[in-house]
Amino acid sequence: MPARSDQRKLLRARRRALTDSERLERSVLLCSELARQPLFRTSKRIAAYLPADGEVETAPLIELAWRMGKQVYLPVLVPYSANRLWFARYQPGTQLVKNRFGIAEPEIVHRQRIKPQALDLVLAPLVGFDHHGHRLGMGGGFYDRSFAYLLHRKYWRRPHLIGLAYDFQQLPRLPSQPWDVPLTAVATDSGWHLFQKGKSE
Repeated sequence: MPARSDQRKLLRARRRALTDSERLERSVLLCSELARQPLFRTSKRIAAYLPADGEVETAPLIELAWRMGKQVYLPVLVPYSANRLWFARYQPGTQLVKNRFGIAEPEIVHRQRIKPQALDLVLAPLVGFDHHGHRLGMGGGFYDRSFAYLLHRKYWRRPHLIGLAYDFQQLPRLPSQPWDVPLTAVATDSGWHLFQKGKSE
C-alpha cells in the first residue's frame, strides 16, 4: 500500500490540475447530490470551509444553506493551541482575514463562535477517502483533534462529518490510526457514499 504522503501528493496534484470551470461544474453536481440528503436538509447549524489547493468549491452549498435559513460556520484556527479548530458564524458580508496558512477565515467575534459539539453537520475537506469512511487530510490533524470526542461517544454523535470530494479521490483502502475520526458519509460529483447511519441512535 502506498504511503499516506505519496497518496496525498498524487491526489493533491490531480485536484489542482482541474480547471476552474471543471471544478465548478463538479461542485455544482456535488451540491445537488448533497442537497437531496436528509442529513443536510434537517441540519440547522452547518460548518463549511473556504476552498484552497483545488478543494471542492463550497460556495453553491453555502448559498443554498443561507437560502434555506440555516446558520453557516467556518473553521478558525485556535490561537496558542496545537492544531485545533473553533467555528465562527459566516454570513454575507462577514469580514475575513487570512490565517497562517493563507486561508481566509472570519475575524473572531466571541459571541459568534461555537464549540464543535454545537454543530449539526460539518462539511469537511479531504484529500482522499476509502469505502470504510477513513479520511486522508492534509496531514495537520485539525479535524481529528477537534472532533476526537466523537470516538468516545456511543450515543448522540454530533455533529455528523460529511466529506466533500471529487470521485477520483476515492481510494481502495486507507490505513487507519486510533485517533482517526471516521466520516459519516462523503458526497462526490458522482454520488453519495454513506458509511454510518444518518441519525443519532
